[in-house]
Amino acid sequence: MTESPALVIRPARPGDTAPIHRLIGALADYEKLRHEMEASVDDLDRALFGEQPYARALIAERQGEPVGYALYFYTFSTFTGRPSLYLEDLFVMPSHRSQGTGRALLARLADIALQDGCGRFEWSVLDWNAPSIRFYESLGAHRHDEWQLYRLTGDELARLASESSRERDHGGE
Repeated sequence: MTESPALVIRPARPGDTAPIHRLIGALADYEKLRHEMEASVDDLDRALFGEQPYARALIAERQGEPVGYALYFYTFSTFTGRPSLYLEDLFVMPSHRSQGTGRALLARLADIALQDGCGRFEWSVLDWNAPSIRFYESLGAHRHDEWQLYRLTGDELARLASESSRERDHGGE
């Protein structure tokens, strides 16, 4: 746990999903992506604390109130032969920015990555988010312009998955 006189960084625990959900909503509003937010409190609870957790989270609190969070998971790098920590979300309420909260969350994640033997700590940022880009670069993070993010969702995801179903139905593996 990372602490300063008014700041506590701690792992999320059952019961934290409602505040995390509210913070995710605030992030969605900031990124003008509220229309894409589908996750419910129950979805987050299953993802973080269910039988097979898919992600982990840290909570930043000031005077016991959640003011930020970091949600992360592990990937694997075939090039390093080691896990990588991937930061899905980092968000600090606007009224609590420039007080070291984001830096404390990232420092704790860096510590977790090293403790867990990760060869990389990675994340993405929207290209228009100049304040965050400046902040990340001030920490020594490097942008990798040669990598492009691709995503399948909805109908496209189902269409591709159906190819696997057809192959399976016809004896393929």
